[in-house]
Amino acid sequence: MSIRSAAGVDRTQCDVRDGHGRDGVLAMIRSFVAAHPDDPWIIGSGWSMADFERGVPRREDLDAIVAERPAFLPNRDGHSTWVNSRALELAGIDRETPDPADGRIERDPDGSPTGTLHEGAADLVERLIPPPTRELLLDGLRIGQAYLHSLGITAWQDAIVEPEGQSIYRAAAEQGWLTARVEAAMWWDRERGDDQIDELVERSRTSTVGRFRANSVKLMQDGVLETFTGAMLEPYVLADGTVGTNRGISFIDPERLPGWVTRLDAAGLQPHFHAIGDRAVRECLDAVAAARAANGPSDTRPHIAHIQVIHPDDVARFAALDVVANAQPLWACNEAQMEVLTVPFLGPERAGWQYPFGSLLRAGARLAMGSDWSVSTPNPLDEMEVAVTRMVPAPFVEQFAGARREPFLPEQALTLDQSIRAFTLGSAYVNHLDADTGSIAVGKLADLAVIDRDLFAPDAGPIGGGRVSGRSSAGSPCSRTRRSAEACPRRVAATRPPRGRDQAAAWPRRRVVSA
Repeated sequence: MSIRSAAGVDRTQCDVRDGHGRDGVLAMIRSFVAAHPDDPWIIGSGWSMADFERGVPRREDLDAIVAERPAFLPNRDGHSTWVNSRALELAGIDRETPDPADGRIERDPDGSPTGTLHEGAADLVERLIPPPTRELLLDGLRIGQAYLHSLGITAWQDAIVEPEGQSIYRAAAEQGWLTARVEAAMWWDRERGDDQIDELVERSRTSTVGRFRANSVKLMQDGVLETFTGAMLEPYVLADGTVGTNRGISFIDPERLPGWVTRLDAAGLQPHFHAIGDRAVRECLDAVAAARAANGPSDTRPHIAHIQVIHPDDVARFAALDVVANAQPLWACNEAQMEVLTVPFLGPERAGWQYPFGSLLRAGARLAMGSDWSVSTPNPLDEMEVAVTRMVPAPFVEQFAGARREPFLPEQALTLDQSIRAFTLGSAYVNHLDADTGSIAVGKLADLAVIDRDLFAPDAGPIGGGRVSGRSSAGSPCSRTRRSAEACPRRVAATRPPRGRDQAAAWPRRRVVSA
């Protein structure tokens, strides 16, 4: 399970994830602005690209709501940010401002900024925002942890952790209220080089406190397809159907990435890659191949997250290099962001290479699944439903503009058994927790969630319709409902007949799950 440390903080700010369509999003912003007249900045997040023409909202819409105070709202995937004219003015962004190397300023034909900043261009404004207080970060972690626990989640990997976030987790662990098992992916600063490796090693060495540790490093290799910043082997298709010249951005120099990953692997740190485009995926696989050649086999368990487009030649390399495919299945469905902002710019052949979960498993790859919350819902049951059906869950049809209830590349669908294993034992493996959690087996920790139905039963209804009615971490209930068990052992004991193997796939039939 991969989340972002700011996800809980997002819920205390102008969170517009529940806004539907442009008008719904603007209404939520208007309400927040009215309720917070003294906030010097309007900070929010969560808008969907599909709600705006060409996926890019304009500054004028924000100006009509809040003109005197700067506004800064990243979208739900964090790769594009919507700002008003006041924020652009404070940052000195105008038609003469060049695009940074790792981003792009969305512009009108005359070069004037429209109010959407992609990738590193958002840093031009973000660096002006006062950092959140330590109290807010602690509250955000409490809120986020409680929410994830309510969904039956007992452990996660936080995908972007900088030193301040690491300090917050340590404090929670030292004070005894971090009840989840957390692996921190320390952020690789793409503006620096291997001079940061010794710092990362030291941060990892001093990180283990209670249920918290930091043994992973997040390497953001590219952007996203919708803004043409995802790194592709061949250029994007233009709006008129011709092939352009833009192949996206490799944020980390692919010539130097193999050497850096080799050093991280040798130091015992796990490479956690973000790769959306097929070129980014290949660059990450090439980096692991270099590490394997130099260091031999290791137990760092590198994983490539998101894997939206994988060239067919690279599918078998995941198993060959022992790289975990880390997937977020909720995105593998027919909705406007896919059909309007992605497929036309890939072309038909590459559009068919998206989210190839089935092909990866058939090629012997190890699959882990998570949500990338707060990019999308952290509810594993909703995510599993898409992995199995490759369709937008019925409750999400209104939220996903232009959603069609037709399977997206159905040959890549998983079985329910495979999906459950990816969300439980697969994710536990990535976090080096598989010896203790991720499945129900004698001697393992009783990190369990109770589901209100047998998901395999013919009359169970949609997978996403299931609800968590209780949860325990090492046998200690962190949230109780009327239907939760009164007590659990710290470790699974042999009082229940052992099945002779880990039961990651069988748990729904018993309604008790390894969370």
